[in-house]
Amino acid sequence: MDILPYTEDHKQFRQKVRSFMAKEVKPNVDKWEENGMMPREFWYRLGEEGFLCATVSKEYGGTGRDFLYDVIVAEEIVRTNHCGGGPCLHSNIVVPYITEFGSDEQKKKYLPKCVSGGIVTAIAMTEPDAGSDLASITSTAVETGDEVIINGTKIFISCAMTCDLVIVAACDPEIKNPYKSLSLYLVEYGIPGFKKGTHYDKMGMHSQDTGELIFSDCRIPVKNRLGKKGDGFNMLMQKLQQERLSMGIMGLSAAEYIFERTLEYYKSSTSKYPIPKSQVNQFALVEIATELKIARTFLDKVILDFMNKKNVIVESSMVKYKNTELVRYVADRCLDLCGEFGSLEACSIARDWRDWRVMSIFGGTNEIMRQIIAKFMEL
Repeated sequence: MDILPYTEDHKQFRQKVRSFMAKEVKPNVDKWEENGMMPREFWYRLGEEGFLCATVSKEYGGTGRDFLYDVIVAEEIVRTNHCGGGPCLHSNIVVPYITEFGSDEQKKKYLPKCVSGGIVTAIAMTEPDAGSDLASITSTAVETGDEVIINGTKIFISCAMTCDLVIVAACDPEIKNPYKSLSLYLVEYGIPGFKKGTHYDKMGMHSQDTGELIFSDCRIPVKNRLGKKGDGFNMLMQKLQQERLSMGIMGLSAAEYIFERTLEYYKSSTSKYPIPKSQVNQFALVEIATELKIARTFLDKVILDFMNKKNVIVESSMVKYKNTELVRYVADRCLDLCGEFGSLEACSIARDWRDWRVMSIFGGTNEIMRQIIAKFMEL
């Protein structure tokens, strides 16, 4: 039984995205991996095709489609054998802060270019001493008249090297309560006091650039604050539901694609390194298939609840931790099944094994997800 209300237009859109990815992404993945990022031209191509920020309203340059269109893009990018998470971060995680909390002026200024690919976004929360615990953020934002002066260093920021616009989480040093001192600010790259630091050489996800963002007496207009002063923590808590759901979508989609390729390899009669048709291997494949079916059913139900504006704090945390651990398990198990072929770079699953390992850390570690769930269970 299909849980999600996919229409014929959704199905045609998926085919359009899949064809685009096969033609314009897959042939270039190895080059992007070597260069350490996806080129800016690719972002413009995504915008031209209508693959960015599907839910942005027509008033602000979007198409006003439902969330399922963004889900489809995320699922199809995953099928290109590289992480490709930048556009998903942009559409599903960062831009929704602007659509939800931005002023009309901010929306008119930024959203049309976010849709077209003219602006690439990032969100800057993590610091050297503040990861999953947002209350530990020490970057400061001092509002003086019509200006805000931002100081601090953000690390492990996805799309750090590519971004044009960053949502920065920073605190008023005069307010001691960390839950009331945090605000979010829209900061454009290129203004004085904002520079990009180290471009990290990572274990995996090579074509999604990750690095440092440094703010040193960075002055922006106070009108670039998102929402009211001190509302940053509440806004993050609200939108982190969508971030964690999006990670669950990417994690499960990746696990399904890894399994799909492993199954094809298992059934192949021409492979130089065939997988033995033993009962042990048959059972391993059956077990993975079962886990994926169960995870897909739960994920689709949570997506539907999210689209219906239900509170999915607990469920999105469950989806995030379950699916990001599931993709690690599936990649590891499928690499085992590939035997000696799995040790070669020619085996595409070797890249998956590296790329998806970090997902259990992103968006709050899976230990934090368990803490959130335990709290709501009153444990």
